[in-house]
Amino acid sequence: MTTFLFLKRRAALLTLSALGLAAYGPAAQAQDADKWPTRTVRLVTPYPTGGAPDTIARVLAEKLSRKWGQSVIVENKPGGNGFIAIDAFKRGAKDGHDLIQLDSVHIAAYPYLFKKLPYDPAKDFDVQATLWKAYLMFVVPTGSKYKTVGDVVADAKANPGKIDYGSWSIGNPVHLGMEELQQLTGTSMQHVVYKETSQLYTAVATGELPVTLGTAGTTGPMYKAGKVRFLAVGAPQRLAAYPDVPTVAEAGGPKDYEVSGWNVIATPKGLPLAVRDKIRQDIAEAVASTDVQDRYATLGYVPLALDRAKIEAFIQAESRRHEAIIKRARIELQ
Repeated sequence: MTTFLFLKRRAALLTLSALGLAAYGPAAQAQDADKWPTRTVRLVTPYPTGGAPDTIARVLAEKLSRKWGQSVIVENKPGGNGFIAIDAFKRGAKDGHDLIQLDSVHIAAYPYLFKKLPYDPAKDFDVQATLWKAYLMFVVPTGSKYKTVGDVVADAKANPGKIDYGSWSIGNPVHLGMEELQQLTGTSMQHVVYKETSQLYTAVATGELPVTLGTAGTTGPMYKAGKVRFLAVGAPQRLAAYPDVPTVAEAGGPKDYEVSGWNVIATPKGLPLAVRDKIRQDIAEAVASTDVQDRYATLGYVPLALDRAKIEAFIQAESRRHEAIIKRARIELQ
């Protein structure tokens, strides 16, 4: 056989082999998805044990464990702006056996807030499921002189820089939400940072702090116990769980004002499409269950179930919104 014929036959065999592998690829992925997961799945969360996001994570873990036939454990890594949890996730399994629960700020705000981030949202995360949107309430002490959001704005205008509000860090949804309020109303207020959310809302209940924002999931128990009042919710319409709480527009605040946080589950980049689809579909099924939806309603969460095409557009829109607030407020962290 001449060298030419040998090379020609070898090329043909390689071509047939490549075609065979191409045909086998989707079937192999489907088979891999059928077998996945093969061991315990870890869901890393930046939230402390016992909080509303942690509660939902544990309900999802229980449902996914039954669905997948493998243990799904929730690993709480609070603190450090979520960076502790993100670092644990980045050092973990890359085959989908490590998942992470992320807050909106990790994806849509921190890239514009920090000069240097210990992660790259575009390279380190592949968002598989959006879980919920939590609109924030205006929270004041029970005996507060403020009866409406309009009262807060009027006091801030009359006393620029003298009205305090609080949050637990720089760049969280409460901080950015109050910054946006000031931008929309031409007011100036003083940001007081507390070490923990429990300290923050206790300060409101005791009257130490005159006003702040908070999700119904976090402040709802204090509201129902009569320790704080809700002036309004920063949402386009009233929440089903709190029908007596007006929207900000109804309470004398800016008409287009909306303040919320949202939550997602992400995997590492590069998982086979079939495995990604399995994770996304199974989480969607778990979230759609009656007991999870009931918990959402109790916590004042609004379901946020977006398909693959809409997730990217949603994140881009939220990123642009956060970027604008941060740049106008000139907030920058190292």
